[in-house]
Amino acid sequence: MPAGPLARRVSRRVAVSWGSRTVHVGGGAPVVVQSMTNTDTADAIATAIQVKALAQAGSEVVRITVNTPEAAREVAAIREQLDRMGVDAPLVGDFHYNGHKLLTQYPECARALSKYRINPGNVGAGSRRDGNFAQMIEVANLHAKPVRIGVNWGSLDQSVLARMMDENARRARPWEASQVMREALVVSAIESAKLAESLGMPGDRIILSAKVSNVQDVVAVYRELARRCDYPLHVGLTEAGMGSKGIVASTAALSVLLQEGIGDTIRVSLTPEPGGDRTREVIVAQEILQTMGLRAFTPLVIACPGCGRTSSTFFQELAESIQSFLRSQMPVWKASYPGVESMQVAVMGCVVNGPGESKHADVGISLPGADEAPVAPVFVDGERTVTLKGDRIAEEFQAIVEAYVHRRYGRLVAAADPSA
Repeated sequence: MPAGPLARRVSRRVAVSWGSRTVHVGGGAPVVVQSMTNTDTADAIATAIQVKALAQAGSEVVRITVNTPEAAREVAAIREQLDRMGVDAPLVGDFHYNGHKLLTQYPECARALSKYRINPGNVGAGSRRDGNFAQMIEVANLHAKPVRIGVNWGSLDQSVLARMMDENARRARPWEASQVMREALVVSAIESAKLAESLGMPGDRIILSAKVSNVQDVVAVYRELARRCDYPLHVGLTEAGMGSKGIVASTAALSVLLQEGIGDTIRVSLTPEPGGDRTREVIVAQEILQTMGLRAFTPLVIACPGCGRTSSTFFQELAESIQSFLRSQMPVWKASYPGVESMQVAVMGCVVNGPGESKHADVGISLPGADEAPVAPVFVDGERTVTLKGDRIAEEFQAIVEAYVHRRYGRLVAAADPSA
């Protein structure tokens, strides 16, 4: 029996806007995919190019580092360049240590950003902490910008941690150090949000995060945050790692929380290989949400893993080329063929599961395995329609997929607009 939609935690809704584009976070809105540039923000052209690439890959909000006067001076130019390129993804400024100075000294930067990220652990020490924090909230209020109060275990507010440790020492049965640390993360995030509200920040302009690198700690911290407050939650590991380790760690943590309805916006913080594509983190985040049935971004290819029956690599090559083709077409298809992002395409390697999986997909092909007849039956909407053979199977199957998209999803456009 198919499962119903996952129950979502009830939270406030925060609007993150630029121009006519508004991305809603929380309040029942779809889970938002975020990413972050790794360019030097002082290089406005390089940063704008990477923001465009991330947005085209599907990042709905993009964060940029604002750490120096040179970076702050270029934020407005980056925004202007993006507007000229037709990229309307909201920009978030990531501030640490000197954010209160940069936001007040460079008002054009404050205006060009759609949201500010504030880390309460490094806005200042001692008596300067509350004053610096208040300065940033004052600027956010002046420009009606939402904020993400983002706590990290690597830069936790030491005053909060010391207080938690003192309280723990007075317990009859003291907690373990890891439990104290998790409690300090939760307390720091919620207390900082309440302080922001006391300074005039509306509660529906606040998003919280409390990131650590360990999967079990992430799950425990966000469960507790979700229990104690109704602010929208930005979820992710602070450093997921590189390659398969980073993908697995992020998937493990995010899937548990999303399954429990926790998480209103996510980021997969992958370490790219030297010269690697930054957009990979966006694709992984999308695929987590899509494979869980929470959102649909691009048609997915179902393919078997291969075995002794599939001695040829042809089905692997076809699966890869079809997946790349579908993703590359999405910027055009998204506007012309509503609903195409939910399509499933099966590329199977032999007769064992090939026909069955192909029938379950919208469009599927069952390629010949070892010792099978050199023919490839194609199934459309569960019915066998044609059998391909010869050297042009890949091209012919891609043409069948294209024709299917136009025929099935083009009808939706016509139905919505009889004049089309």
